[in-house]
Amino acid sequence: MRSRGMLMLLIAAIAGLGAVLLAARWMQSQNSGQGRVAVAYTEIPLGSSITPEMVQMVEWPQGNLPPGAFTELEKVHGRVVTGTLQRGEPVLEARLAPVGTKGGLSAVVPAGKRAMTVRVNDVVGVAGFALPGTFVDVMVNTQTEGSKNNDRDNTISKIVLDRILVLAVAQEADRDSTKPKVVNAVTLEVTPQQAELLDLARSVGSLSLVLRNQSEGEVTVTGGATKQLLLSGGKVEPEAASAPPPPRRVVVARAASPPTAVAVVAAPAAPVASKNCVEIIRGLNKATECF
Repeated sequence: MRSRGMLMLLIAAIAGLGAVLLAARWMQSQNSGQGRVAVAYTEIPLGSSITPEMVQMVEWPQGNLPPGAFTELEKVHGRVVTGTLQRGEPVLEARLAPVGTKGGLSAVVPAGKRAMTVRVNDVVGVAGFALPGTFVDVMVNTQTEGSKNNDRDNTISKIVLDRILVLAVAQEADRDSTKPKVVNAVTLEVTPQQAELLDLARSVGSLSLVLRNQSEGEVTVTGGATKQLLLSGGKVEPEAASAPPPPRRVVVARAASPPTAVAVVAAPAAPVASKNCVEIIRGLNKATECF
């Protein structure tokens, strides 16, 4: 009985030793398939030029290297990031501006677009919720063409630009922040044609930013709001049409003698502008009455 217990302990020890050897061999095989990639050592803000202190090389499974990852640290030095990189995030080619691009907001503006700054306050800037990365509509309040200055009866508010991307607020372009920031200037991403419209709009009236859903891509076309539309509760009543003339009256009378009822057909109205006349026949008598 005692020898049987010793035998079971021996078998358990051999099995444990085998498991350790197999685990060590598996770890060695995994380590042999490791690669090294460049990752952010600290948070790198949008538009920043990468310096050696911002990145480091770390071990990464060879078969799971992200597309566009850098295996040499020197290749990322001096490159400009087009989006904020978090600590430990791999530096990818798709997140960098072309080689030779200088740092700053200009590296973030896509080809064919422009960055334009407009002055705002706590109301115009949607109480500070117009943050980098959000989309806004631009609305102008001005006078209709041909109206005199300070003629509020001819004031109109109209959305002139739809779904405009906010690039920066004041001098900050961090798109990861969600805390409201009340600033005095907002930089918008526009096309050259939109830049012309925006410049004209701020010269002829006052601007307002309208915050919109980031996933909504529809362009809304409106006719603008005027004082007449405001006071009518959003409905413009058509002009009162000329009142139709009152209908002509037809009278049916019964004659005293003979006792036969006679239906009376209305005669044409007399040429009087404000009266309606009918001809009444009672027996052999005929009379005309006007109302």
